[in-house]
Amino acid sequence: MTIPSPVTKARISRTEWIILGLLVFSVFINYIDRANLSVGAADIQKELGLSNYQLGVLLSSFFWTYAAFQLFVIAGWLVDRFNVGLVFAAGYALWSGATAATGMVSSFAVLFAFRLILGAGESVAYPSYSKILANHFPEYHRGLANALIDAGSKAGPALGSLVGAYFMATFGWRAFFIALGLGSMLWLIPWFIFMPKGHGVSALHNQADCPSVVDIVRQRSAWGTFLGLFCANYFWYFLVTWLPAYMQKERHFPMTKMGLLSALVFATIAVTSVATGWLSDHWIGRGGSPTRVRKTFTGAGLAGATMIVTVGAIENEVTAMVLLLVACIFYGCFASNHWAITQTLAGPLAAGKWTGVQNGVGNLAGVAAPWVTGWVVQQTGKFYLAFLVAAAVVLTGSCSYLFIIRRVEPIIWPKRA
Repeated sequence: MTIPSPVTKARISRTEWIILGLLVFSVFINYIDRANLSVGAADIQKELGLSNYQLGVLLSSFFWTYAAFQLFVIAGWLVDRFNVGLVFAAGYALWSGATAATGMVSSFAVLFAFRLILGAGESVAYPSYSKILANHFPEYHRGLANALIDAGSKAGPALGSLVGAYFMATFGWRAFFIALGLGSMLWLIPWFIFMPKGHGVSALHNQADCPSVVDIVRQRSAWGTFLGLFCANYFWYFLVTWLPAYMQKERHFPMTKMGLLSALVFATIAVTSVATGWLSDHWIGRGGSPTRVRKTFTGAGLAGATMIVTVGAIENEVTAMVLLLVACIFYGCFASNHWAITQTLAGPLAAGKWTGVQNGVGNLAGVAAPWVTGWVVQQTGKFYLAFLVAAAVVLTGSCSYLFIIRRVEPIIWPKRA
């Protein structure tokens, strides 16, 4: 048997590290902005006089436009058609402005509208990340690059839960939204200085060669990534949108304790994601096939995350929180590798569109998870069945990555006239 030789690695340049750092910080802000409504849910619900059902609708509303703009290829088309750096900057400015404006609302309808605007702005984020990484980072660096971006997405809710809970308890939820939205705008200054330039920034020069959405959805592996991300995102958005409320309503934790434990949960996923992202790149660099490496982390990770079903069934709060952290460790193994699969399969020509459609389908879970959870809790008065649903969905995602996706290698796209 021939042992594959280790991959010769090229180092990431200083500029690429700066770009990656800015992307990580942007997703950090991205996830604080989308999760801050959950942290202030109890106070907002009380001040605006909202029912549990209305709160569930608000928690899901962000995903209506976020998913639709990607599912209908609006975000992917923008990223593939225009300068990816400028498209991303415009989306960032839009979602930060919507966050600041949220702090000034006085009714359910206006708050709902700003959450829709927030979703529209953030819809270009992941297609932009994939476009940039597929063009500027080779296979043996994508695990770590994606893991760092994913860690930013977990650190956002972690710090947002911790600092947001303290800030809201001290100054109120309105002040937090306004300060966060306006302060986030400062990120645009270094982005305009260092954003990607040159080859791969815009696909204007090769639009005729770009695969169409029809070409993408004809691929069996594409459907594996679509279903897999939907199931994994159900688990994630269940945590982001309802974990704080679960800790307060059923475990009766005070806000400060809830904020600390929520931060620990999200930080656990972030640390695991970075560690396993580095490990997966190291494995590939030592000769492991991307198929074996990426599927091991995604499939086994989601399977292990089903342990979350025990959290709602155990009365002892210490044991329940430990099991929750273990489930999150497994989820972190998945989180570091799933976008690397998409970027390898799609390649630079299709990364924007494929990521957009995949993230659109996947983030329908952002509508489903808070909505279904709110309905279950409303009907039963308990969270146990909500945890059971999350475990069943995430197990389906594990099977999708293991059995629907075939080999993780670049697809040879047909030439288009």
